[in-house]
Amino acid sequence: MLPDVFRKFAESKPEWADVVALLPVREPKEWTAAEENWRSASAPNKAQHARLQDRPTYGNPIDFHGMRHEPVNEQGVVLLFGMLAKELGYVIEAVQTGFPDCEAKRRIAPGRWQRVRIEFEFESRNFRDHGHPASGCDVIVCWRHNWEECPENIEVVELSSVIKSLTNAKD
Repeated sequence: MLPDVFRKFAESKPEWADVVALLPVREPKEWTAAEENWRSASAPNKAQHARLQDRPTYGNPIDFHGMRHEPVNEQGVVLLFGMLAKELGYVIEAVQTGFPDCEAKRRIAPGRWQRVRIEFEFESRNFRDHGHPASGCDVIVCWRHNWEECPENIEVVELSSVIKSLTNAKD
């Protein structure tokens, strides 16, 4: 399929990220319970339809803590982290549009908290693509961790994995 060929071509070329974002989403190989429920209620074929330009797009259904769909951008990551911060041991002090996006404190021991600087990204490698300095951030919070060369001094919280582990823990 042509979109898959182009996606493979552009995967290591950040200058094509905006075009890749417009490509139809490939069907995932594994489905969560929420996705299975959604799929069984929808048409049985796997057809992909043309995107209507005047409408928003949504991620796959997740039905997690009142969030119906997976994030599709950085703002969705910010929202989901805000919903999970307490559960993950964070207290948010401030959020801003400049780098780093968030100042928080996280619990490091009973009765002990430490300040951390957080940058939100949809994909972890966007941190590199945006030219952020590694020295200005302690944690990248993202939906998908896809930056293999991420500096070791930066912790990555991949929310898609967090959601899976929290969902599995409740089952």
